[in-house]
Amino acid sequence: MATIHDVAALAGVSTSSVSNVLNGRTEKLSAATYSRVEEAIRKLAFRPNRAARQLKTGHTPMLGLLVPSTANPMYGQLALNVEAAAQSRFNYRLLLGNTHRDKQQEARMFEDLLSFGVRAVIIVSSLNDERHLEDAVARGLAVVSYDRSANDGSHSLVDHVSADNYQAGYLAADHLIAYGHRRLAFLVPGGKTLSRGEKIDGFRERVSREGPRYSASVVEGRVSEAFGDSELPDLGFAMASQVAAMRPMPTGIVTVNDMLAIGLMSGLQQLNLRVPDDISVVGMDGLSVAAFTNPGLTSVAMPLTEMAGTMVERAIARSTQPDLPAADFLFQPALIARQSVAKPPRAKKAASST
Repeated sequence: MATIHDVAALAGVSTSSVSNVLNGRTEKLSAATYSRVEEAIRKLAFRPNRAARQLKTGHTPMLGLLVPSTANPMYGQLALNVEAAAQSRFNYRLLLGNTHRDKQQEARMFEDLLSFGVRAVIIVSSLNDERHLEDAVARGLAVVSYDRSANDGSHSLVDHVSADNYQAGYLAADHLIAYGHRRLAFLVPGGKTLSRGEKIDGFRERVSREGPRYSASVVEGRVSEAFGDSELPDLGFAMASQVAAMRPMPTGIVTVNDMLAIGLMSGLQQLNLRVPDDISVVGMDGLSVAAFTNPGLTSVAMPLTEMAGTMVERAIARSTQPDLPAADFLFQPALIARQSVAKPPRAKKAASST
């Protein structure tokens, strides 16, 4: 079985250089040295003793990722991107957990990660209170928060990475308005988070710019668990009845995420309401499955690959450089137009009669 000394000899470097590669300390090496070490590891099929390394260093090359619920494919898609970046860039493995946006559960998982020797974590929460994140940092855990920004500037020890949620809501409303819709509604599960609030604010702002002839309603769905992350398709299906009962009924709907939209379209079909002939629908997230719904779902896509790469780099960098100043990273969403949006029914009738 090959040892770290064998790898160093084949690559023509010191054992400390091999150790730097294994522990993700790439900033200490030139690209050529890193490449030689990686090639030597591959040729020798070297497998480091992770248990021994943890005993020696107090940490293991694993990255934590805490999400509300993997029942939402958005977080599964995020996990794939995070895992790919961690593995390809730093040779780190991923440890995934579900928190259901429960602050106590998040705090307990931080403790578990520390006990396992994990020193870096990405957390998807967007709750108003982040004091438990600061507590984890004080105990030696590098924390990157996804899906919210440090608006109040108080969280100086935590990096924040998010899409521009305000712009996402704005883009969705703008797309419907461009098709002639005046009665718009935004559908969201019960349970307030910062990112949901920002999306609603952007939606309302765009509609308000058109004046009093345009309306922007916000409809909350009743969830059986806090925030409803694991019941989104069922919730969307049920909310179709709420939409159909509105008077006047909106002609353009924006949902806070794609899974809610997919459930909504199915529910509308059951009520003999056609998308987009009777109601147009725009989702958010940019899930790959949105291209395969019938009709294809128009969605505001978040740049997951780029955000995942930044989160991984910051989490691992902060785990090796605790004094690295925290930063706020904001990424721009983009609308992907498909077949779930068309002109409202009245505009279609007017066009056909001329």
